Amino acid sequence: MRILYLHQHYSTPAGATATRSHAMARALAARGHRVTIACGAMAGAATGLDGAFRRGRRSGQVGGVEVVEFAIPYDNAMAHPARLAAFLRFAARATPLALSGGFDIAIASSTPLTVALPALLARRARGLPFLFEIRDPWPELPRAMGQGNPLLWAAMDRLADAACRHAAAVVALSEGMAETAVAHGADPARVQVVPNGCDLDLFGPQVAPWRPDGIGSGDVLAVYAGAHGPANGLDLILDAAALLRARGERRVRLLLVGEGREKARLATRAAAEGLGNASFLDPLPKRQLAALLAGAQVGVQCLAPVAAFAEWTAPNKLMDYMAAGLPVVANMQGRAARLLAEGPCGIAVGPEDAQAMADALAALATDPARRASMGAAARAQAVRRWDRRLLAARFCAVVEGCVLAPVGGGGSAATRPSPPPRRSAA
Repeated sequence: MRILYLHQHYSTPAGATATRSHAMARALAARGHRVTIACGAMAGAATGLDGAFRRGRRSGQVGGVEVVEFAIPYDNAMAHPARLAAFLRFAARATPLALSGGFDIAIASSTPLTVALPALLARRARGLPFLFEIRDPWPELPRAMGQGNPLLWAAMDRLADAACRHAAAVVALSEGMAETAVAHGADPARVQVVPNGCDLDLFGPQVAPWRPDGIGSGDVLAVYAGAHGPANGLDLILDAAALLRARGERRVRLLLVGEGREKARLATRAAAEGLGNASFLDPLPKRQLAALLAGAQVGVQCLAPVAAFAEWTAPNKLMDYMAAGLPVVANMQGRAARLLAEGPCGIAVGPEDAQAMADALAALATDPARRASMGAAARAQAVRRWDRRLLAARFCAVVEGCVLAPVGGGGSAATRPSPPPRRSAA
């Protein structure tokens, strides 16, 4: 098949952003499909292209996949109007590609939700089937956070409705996201859960450890690696750092790796409060991040205290921590808490409970045997359940099923994506 993969924030592992689309595209290519990735110029991403942009685009073969990169800058520190402009510009540039007639199917991987526009237009104009992937449910999450306005939410609702109703299949990263797809009108029989996974070859005990300057060999290093935006609620980590300092706990060093709109403010706060046990680092390429996690003792997961996050999010950093064999401290209930309870392989605290986070970090700092036990359980769970190679095979089967049994085209039960499973301990 000839596959158009629309993902504005695409990156190879040489970059510092998520690589799910890279893994899925490579898996599709390995099955003999011709894959074209269409993406923008995401800050921290590495598309594998290094030639000059001509008329706002460049293209080339990268690892068996054709990559088309549009010169549309985007980063997590952008204000909302600039973000929306970048999203719409990408949709406009990608639409002629989708309408070209050179593809058998399109994959629209959201966020942003606007990646669905080229796929919807190609379906209407040329009958091109498309798969819609939900990485974060929009507008549910911005509405839950009070971001944007009702008019924008209404527009996003209409776009999400159209994408979910007209997609040949919907892939969601969690069962909670699958439920939002059904609420937007997706046929449950066409919704499949394919969660975030991890690269077991990139993260794990085989990686040589690395620590940045200033982190002592005797420090218990707890790493947060991800976006520094309003949705991440990273003030909680600094609150925990302040509590640890106040009680004289000097073993724990907190390191926040990444970028986003809140980073400058957070760094200013840490300096103003004299939080010498918390420091910041720019985003790292995935291979260097793997080395950092190999040199750490704890992974930290943090999100803003929004109830919807309990089931509607699937942070890839959590899987990276587990693949690296790190015990995890997370301020999340719901799905993440259920995962950490297995083994157990971590400690889940309340969304706003800085005291509990500080207690969890201090407890792990003083108990190397417990850290080792939780880390081993985390790695075992990653191998057993989150190997990206196995999840990619599931994703490929859904993509292939879209062409074998398109919407309204019948097909056997064996070729259709299965409905989302009932919520379990995962």
